[in-house]
Amino acid sequence: MLGLGAIAKKVFGTPNDRKVKATLKTVEAINALEPEFQALSDGDIKARTEALKARVAGGEALDAVLPEAFANCREAARRALGLRAFDVQLLGGIFLHQGNIAEMKTGEGKTLVATFPAYLNALTGKGVHIVTVNDYLVRRDADWMGKVFGALGLTTGVVVPGQSDEEKRAGYAADVTYATNNELGFDYLRDNMRASRKEMAQRGHHFAIVDEVDSILIDEARTPLIISGPSEDRSDLYTRIDAFIPEITDEHFTLDEKQRSVTFTDEGNEFLEDRLHEAGILPQDQSLYDPESTTIVHHVNQGLRAHKLFQKDQHYIVRGDDVVLVDEFTGRMMPGRRLSDGLHQAIEAKEGVPIQPENVTLASVTFQNYFRLYDKLAGMTGTAATEAEEFMSIYGLGVVEVPTNRPIAREDEHDQVYRTAQEKFAAIVGEIKTAHEKGQPVLVGTTSIEKSEMLSKLLEQEGLAHNVLNARQHEKEAQIVADAGKPGAITIATNMAGRGTDIQLGGNVEMRVLQALAADPQADPDEVRARIEAEVAADKDRVLAAGGLFVLATERHESRRIDNQLRGRSGRQGDPGRSVFFLSLDDDLMRIFGSERLEKVLSTLGMKEGEAIIHPWVNKSLERAQAKVEGRNFDIRKQLLKFDDVMNDQRKAVFEQRLEIMEAEEIGEIAQDMRHQVVDDLVDQYLPPKTYADQWDAEGLQAAVQDQLAVDAKVAEWAEEDGVDQEVMRERLYDATDKLMAEKADAFGADQMRQIEKQVLLQTIDAKWREHLLTLEHLRSVVGFRGYAQRDPLNEYKTEGFQLFETMLDSLRAEVTKKLAQIRPLSEEERREMIEKLMAQQKAQQQAVAAAQPQPVTEPVAAADGAAPGFVEDDPATWGNPGRNDPCPCGSGKKFKHCHGAY
Repeated sequence: MLGLGAIAKKVFGTPNDRKVKATLKTVEAINALEPEFQALSDGDIKARTEALKARVAGGEALDAVLPEAFANCREAARRALGLRAFDVQLLGGIFLHQGNIAEMKTGEGKTLVATFPAYLNALTGKGVHIVTVNDYLVRRDADWMGKVFGALGLTTGVVVPGQSDEEKRAGYAADVTYATNNELGFDYLRDNMRASRKEMAQRGHHFAIVDEVDSILIDEARTPLIISGPSEDRSDLYTRIDAFIPEITDEHFTLDEKQRSVTFTDEGNEFLEDRLHEAGILPQDQSLYDPESTTIVHHVNQGLRAHKLFQKDQHYIVRGDDVVLVDEFTGRMMPGRRLSDGLHQAIEAKEGVPIQPENVTLASVTFQNYFRLYDKLAGMTGTAATEAEEFMSIYGLGVVEVPTNRPIAREDEHDQVYRTAQEKFAAIVGEIKTAHEKGQPVLVGTTSIEKSEMLSKLLEQEGLAHNVLNARQHEKEAQIVADAGKPGAITIATNMAGRGTDIQLGGNVEMRVLQALAADPQADPDEVRARIEAEVAADKDRVLAAGGLFVLATERHESRRIDNQLRGRSGRQGDPGRSVFFLSLDDDLMRIFGSERLEKVLSTLGMKEGEAIIHPWVNKSLERAQAKVEGRNFDIRKQLLKFDDVMNDQRKAVFEQRLEIMEAEEIGEIAQDMRHQVVDDLVDQYLPPKTYADQWDAEGLQAAVQDQLAVDAKVAEWAEEDGVDQEVMRERLYDATDKLMAEKADAFGADQMRQIEKQVLLQTIDAKWREHLLTLEHLRSVVGFRGYAQRDPLNEYKTEGFQLFETMLDSLRAEVTKKLAQIRPLSEEERREMIEKLMAQQKAQQQAVAAAQPQPVTEPVAAADGAAPGFVEDDPATWGNPGRNDPCPCGSGKKFKHCHGAY
């Protein structure tokens, strides 16, 4: 019997159905214009773009010109690419223009869909950003869809890592810019560290269309983008601590896989203290619990996390001398991305590769706050419905499911649950063999590189030819995915399966044509294409007869979206297909989130080895476990965002102030306001309000004015005069400081003084902001403990963060004022002396570096003065056998345990 909700949906339709139905009228209006636009010449299509731009500039709303713009874009795409957009693609484009997420299944042509809203919104002249997940897709999509924009008379830009500043500025100056999410965020941070407006690359945040929106705005939202600079080198400490981490046993620590945390037990702390004392890392008279031990404790904790929480070939891979992180959601390598707080260095020590220095944060932003800068945001993905609540609450984005062009014919089978991983993989290999023998292509989804390579070995033992697609084969991704639809093909993939490249049944014609022409450049392209099209068509018929693409997943992921992405690779554009998940009680999700009840069920059923349990209830309980994990991850991201919002408000204020300063022709007024504020603060400090003259510290004020404002004001004498109150004192100091700065401006020249003021102000803002970021990081790391005192950590962070921000602004005013007060033009002689001094310093530094180079030791090093006879520094055999509390044989006068015995 149907519930009331289900009955209401049958009568009125779902909210999604109603949205789609309402938008179909606009699609009909676009279709009605098609004959008119088909009759236009190529030149007329470009002329229409100019006419539409003029109408928008004249105040006409984008919604009013939408039907004509979409009709023009459809015709341009038909001519440039030979693709005529389906009605559902126009629907998707309209939803994107309205600032929604369009959920479109795999193979529905999302890349083309993005051109419609991008074209319409580019008519404003403010630029549109189309965001994708990697550099390959940026270049591919810009090259492919750039033909459409070119036919419409618009320019297309590309922004990828490694470009020069000029290339970046050109990329952002285009009407439509294709870029990766990382590069957009980093360019925003870099722009806000520039010294002048013309050096900035981005020209505003008007409209962004985010492809794979769930991956970028949800999966990566927990990771802030950080621009950092190197700090002091502590590689020796990491190596020394890493040496005894393998000695730690299970009783020394507790591991919580749900929270991904690991902590030392009391036994572990005692063991550590002894080992750290022995290694000389922790002084003998110092305990792990002393405040001075904080840094060492932090490093030891990171060493433990590196060994117990981070697995090689799952969370990272070692490539040459680098530890490269692997994205847990997409399985892609993330070169250049490093873990913070010394964790990456701890992993480098574990793997025995060179340890890069730790970094200090110069600027940072989360994807959540970066993408909220845009006036309008939209996104596309095959899987967003499960996260609709998060998209709405954080980004204000609605999710609209766009109907498929043809009905989905894929069969999604119930999960098969085995008792052990061994039984599960034996069943998987058997299933792959059966499908392969009947010519059905198989896509096998795994959750880590390690598991994909283990399954690969099992298939090799069975003599089954296959491709493995994971972070190690990153460069071959498009090729492997293009071949995955051939008859009998077996492709093992981590969760990145096929992103950006469709698995086409029978094979990918375009890819094969390119390969054939590369192998034989003399061949006739038309003949090659005709031959390959015929071969692929024959192969496609064989695959269709075998049942289409078979997606076999070896494990459920924490998120239902990742599972749905894998499933969605099969059954594109109405093709037949099949999908099934093979699970075991040893799988991470089953083990961590409730396999006990299932184990009881399996025991009750008395299952034999190799048998699987297949039941809708199993699917339901697994989905509930996944929903729990998704909910927990959402809470983590929400909490992260609340904390980041505090910093974001401050970041915006600082960046806006920087921009104003860079754009201002004359900033003398800003400098004067700061100067006057410093005067006010000094007067309030030394001549407190509502006090009498005999309570003033006039001499203290005179000294402070001399120190901070470089003004020799007779404050003590003024204070003796009748009728001089705080207000009169302020005015006199304002005049004295203004006069001094006017003299400096005359001495330097007005133009040069403006440049000096601007540079001093910007450099001081940047330095103070960097210090402030570090302070906020430290505050963030300790504020959580306030919860033990029944105080809300977030409120504490807000209050103290605001106080710290005000303190930063006060010190900024004081420092800028002091620097500007103390500058003066150099005489020719002083300039010459300064250059000579700098050159001498440079020479001394070079000599010091040369002297610090290790020299080869050709003979025994002499014993130190007062050392025992025969004592050789580098040879412990010559030290005798002193007790720990005996004087050290080197003659230092220290006890042996505090000197050479500490090593």
